[in-house]
Amino acid sequence: EAYSRSMTKLAKTCVCVCVCENKLFYTKEEVASTLEAVQTIQSVSQALQKSKENYISKTLEQERMRKEGATQRDLDKAGLKVKKATETYKSYVEKYATAKTEFEQRMTETAQKFQGIEEEHVLRIQEIIHSYCQSVEETHIQIGEVQEEFVKNMENTSVESLIQKLAESKGTGKERPGNTICNNHCCVCLGVKPRKRKTFAIPENSFYSSSDSEDEDEPRKFHVQIKPVQTNNGTHQHKATIDELKASIGNITLSNDLLSLDPFGPTSTGSSSSLPHSSVPPPNRPTTPLGTATIVPPPRPLSRPKLPAGKLTGINEAGRPFSPPKISNSSPPPAAPLAHAESSSSLSSNTSLSTSNTPTVGTSRGPSPVTLASQDALPIAVAFTESVNAYFKGADPSKCIVKITGDMTLSFPSGIIKIFTSSPSPAVLSFKLSNTSRLEQIMPNQQLLHSDSSQSDTNTKDFWLNMPALTAYLRKSSEQNPTASYYNVDILKYQVCSNGIQSTPLNLVVYWKCTPSTTDLRVDYRYNPEAMQPPAALTNVQVLVPVNGDVTNMQSLPNAIWNAEQSKSFWKVSDISDKSENEGSGSLRAKFELSDGPSIPATLAVQFFSEGSTLSGVDVELVGSGYRLSLNKKRFATGRYMADC
Repeated sequence: EAYSRSMTKLAKTCVCVCVCENKLFYTKEEVASTLEAVQTIQSVSQALQKSKENYISKTLEQERMRKEGATQRDLDKAGLKVKKATETYKSYVEKYATAKTEFEQRMTETAQKFQGIEEEHVLRIQEIIHSYCQSVEETHIQIGEVQEEFVKNMENTSVESLIQKLAESKGTGKERPGNTICNNHCCVCLGVKPRKRKTFAIPENSFYSSSDSEDEDEPRKFHVQIKPVQTNNGTHQHKATIDELKASIGNITLSNDLLSLDPFGPTSTGSSSSLPHSSVPPPNRPTTPLGTATIVPPPRPLSRPKLPAGKLTGINEAGRPFSPPKISNSSPPPAAPLAHAESSSSLSSNTSLSTSNTPTVGTSRGPSPVTLASQDALPIAVAFTESVNAYFKGADPSKCIVKITGDMTLSFPSGIIKIFTSSPSPAVLSFKLSNTSRLEQIMPNQQLLHSDSSQSDTNTKDFWLNMPALTAYLRKSSEQNPTASYYNVDILKYQVCSNGIQSTPLNLVVYWKCTPSTTDLRVDYRYNPEAMQPPAALTNVQVLVPVNGDVTNMQSLPNAIWNAEQSKSFWKVSDISDKSENEGSGSLRAKFELSDGPSIPATLAVQFFSEGSTLSGVDVELVGSGYRLSLNKKRFATGRYMADC
């Protein structure tokens, strides 16, 4: 990169050579009088030569006439001709002397001007060649440093360390499975291998899942979960669960202990999520790839009755009350980046869904960490990660509960540590947050970040880093994981001012109609681009609805997946945006046939995420020199996103 910049600078310098050509052109116009002097001396020289020849011929003719004894009259005529030729010759000699003086003076001045231009041109060419040689020399030095560091890394990398890392990343655990005794005497006696049903949830990092019974031969951990006996007071239990959900959304707060969070470790999961299997990423990872919140779909049933051509009956096609009252205040709708550790699953304990960890900071594709030079602007990557938690109650927008939180993470390339440690006083990294008036609370990292509390502008806020503490933190991270290409540092957390349903990117309304034999369900959704800055598509949209009453058959539009074990229906919706059908509005419909009805309306859960946008509109700008922003990522995802009738 440094070589590219130097070559660009040289190219600009070469363009300056064209200025010399323009200067030469203007100089030619200035010395046009010299051309006149040259033409004058040329014409005078020719006239002088002719007058000289005429003078000599007239003199010789006079002498010849004297020798031949010509008359006095002829001699007088010849004398007059000689006298006239002599005067003409003398006048041209004087004109030649004057023209010669003027010619020499103007030629000297002109030659000096052109010589100065040529000298300047040659000096510029010498400077360009010298700069090119210096750039090539610096490039060779940097290539040598890269090669030296590469060889050193190869020497420090052993087969044992690579095998150890592979085992840590792909291993299933360090504990051996315990001993067990098979009491299935019938199967043993008959020589039949007992089959075991797979649980519905699949580990998040699993690439393959097999339903073949031969997989039971492989050793694996057992997970035993004893569920209490289901009682019939479903209404009371449902009411208690809804209260818990409201409380959980309303009580989401920011953690004061920001530095204690390990930005390289695994993100925490919601305590209310329930999973038969969970995959935990290895600790002290230098990078955390985007962990999108996913709902694992259950296996497709062997047969599903087709939905009739007509619309589902039992739910009135009422107009969707998705137009919240317009509030005439000046505050724009908030918007948010992806949430971090405090983000939790969209489901409570009675709506078991795969744990939803919101995405964390991804890779910064800046320059190679080992090719950084101290004179270059050091690349810094920034990621805003936000989480939106929402609870929709019926079709009343005023009952919508919304909580939006976010965090800001800086990513430093590993090569920057060498520059920080080699410099006694590295340049202070300062930045400015914009649109902070939309934030309700800001929690900076007290050990690494400083700010001026007396700032008067409420829409911006200036911060600067404690460089010794940052250097020590990065050095410690490098010692823990020396092979990482970059290191992430959590800088601050914040909470966004919410404006009710107007702050939610996807509005929801749920309709239930329950009878002893059937349950009709309709979920209306509407894309809300005003909640995002800028509007972006919602991807990986998934909806999970629990339905009790012993469902025997399900008809759905669009097609949904029914999981009989967990009594849940699952929809996976294509990306939603203002360019989608009906500008992002739609409905999910299903009709369930029951054997033990009626069903009790339950709380549904929704998950989605979005890239390149936030809900808060917060942005960052580096202040001062020495650093450059190589990447600015913005994301948001759902935390607890639920809807009730």
